[in-house]
Amino acid sequence: MRIRYLLPLVALPLSGGCVAKTAWNVATAPVKAGSQVVDWTTTSQDEADRNYGRKMREKEAREGKERRAWEKKCAKNPDDSDCDHYTGYTAAGDTGD
Repeated sequence: MRIRYLLPLVALPLSGGCVAKTAWNVATAPVKAGSQVVDWTTTSQDEADRNYGRKMREKEAREGKERRAWEKKCAKNPDDSDCDHYTGYTAAGDTGD
């Protein structure tokens, strides 16, 4: 009869590492899940820089295309009143003066 009571006490230290690790994983799971959600919903500085660079390259490409079209038009007809200075789209966002 005493052996029945002693057996769990002897087995408990042998499985203690597994039980403790499982308890730790269960206790920290909500924190890990919460931090993962925050990571998914926020933009890191690297991502923001990459997105800004992509946006600026697209704007500069648009400006270059429009400037080339303006230069081509002015080369064909230099007397046009629009050929004094470029007033089209600029990547900086201003209309140019």
